[in-house]
Amino acid sequence: MQKTLTVGLLGLGTVGSGVVKIIRNHQHELQHQIGRPVEVGKVLVRDLQKARDVDLSNDCVTLKAEDVVDNEAIDVVIEVMGGVTEAKDYIVRALKNKKHVVTANKDLMALHGAELLALAAESRCDLFYEASVAGGIPIIRSLTEGLAADRITKMMGIVNGTTNYILTKMAKEGLPYEEVLSQAQALGFAESDPTADVEGLDAARKMAILATLGFSMDVRLDDVVVRGITSVTKADLEYCEQLGYTLKLIGLADRKDERVEVSVQPTLLPNDHPLASVNDEYNAVYVHGEAVGETMFYGPGAGSLPTATAVVSDLVTVLKNMRLHVNGHAGARPLHEKKLKADVEIESKYFFRLRVIDRAGTFSAITSLFAERDVSFEKLLQLPVEGEDVAEVIIITHTTSKETYDFLYNALVKLDVIESVESSYRVEGGK
Repeated sequence: MQKTLTVGLLGLGTVGSGVVKIIRNHQHELQHQIGRPVEVGKVLVRDLQKARDVDLSNDCVTLKAEDVVDNEAIDVVIEVMGGVTEAKDYIVRALKNKKHVVTANKDLMALHGAELLALAAESRCDLFYEASVAGGIPIIRSLTEGLAADRITKMMGIVNGTTNYILTKMAKEGLPYEEVLSQAQALGFAESDPTADVEGLDAARKMAILATLGFSMDVRLDDVVVRGITSVTKADLEYCEQLGYTLKLIGLADRKDERVEVSVQPTLLPNDHPLASVNDEYNAVYVHGEAVGETMFYGPGAGSLPTATAVVSDLVTVLKNMRLHVNGHAGARPLHEKKLKADVEIESKYFFRLRVIDRAGTFSAITSLFAERDVSFEKLLQLPVEGEDVAEVIIITHTTSKETYDFLYNALVKLDVIESVESSYRVEGGK
């Protein structure tokens, strides 16, 4: 009888429980894939008495990390406990003990991925992290394997299900941000402290990982320009609809002439853009390669079984590599030196919503300011505010640089005919 391959888990929450279920319920398929039985040997938990979705024997669960990472019987360590410092320490110990590692920890990989991958290569061990980005969508493997022969020039996507759910409900049901956030929390789509999601930090970590892989550059979290959705209003979404756009929190990684930009921000997309129809908690990543052209990956971005499926897929790859004796060769170092675009090199269209004094000369003052910087209007909407001597002016510009956008925004704030710049957003897609 062939030797059973033994897995140790760090964490038994939503994803960890899903991993155990898949290993148990898909045993026949796993044995077919790797030629050996797979079992869960030890699982690190924080509370031995806690009720869980899966039944494990008392000798399988432990409160001691060393029972997993220092255990000679464990072949592969799966980290699904979350956090950064503790998780990193355990993964380092596991790799130094010549154990292969699978993790779903986007925070850890965004901050320390290069260091951990270097240690894995030194230890001749695999370190895979498909589940760290977009849940059950196999985007990382697609970049490192399926599109490995291509040269990726752009990645753009919805990589946070919480914010996509919130924006979808606000747009389709006309509900205010605070009410939809409360609904998302009640349904489990948002944490009790939603800061990492709604301020764009979760998406930024994922985009740092994707940019590093897609462009083969050492892109760090600090390189990502981040803006969340907390300032998005019902009025913004209504005007977007009138003008034929949908507002999404978009992660963007773009490369041109070996210089890159990486950002996460609320962005207007034309209604016929593939990402505009991605709703609720779903994720999608749109990838452009010089050879393949445009591709899009779509699916559930979170949840127990979708994320666990990505974890177990990485596990299968590790076990196949063990059978072929080729572990430790997947973590290639970045090929290119990182060069970030300057603001003058970042080009886009922009949306402005202005509250202006409704009198003669107001519109002339605004158009003169834009003309001064050679920026023309693609779309324009002007509506009086009932009962007040003010109007709302909505502008979508033609393509200009971020440097010019920053100048215009600051100048508009100071212009005496403008009461306030109510909002402004980037616009992607369209002709």
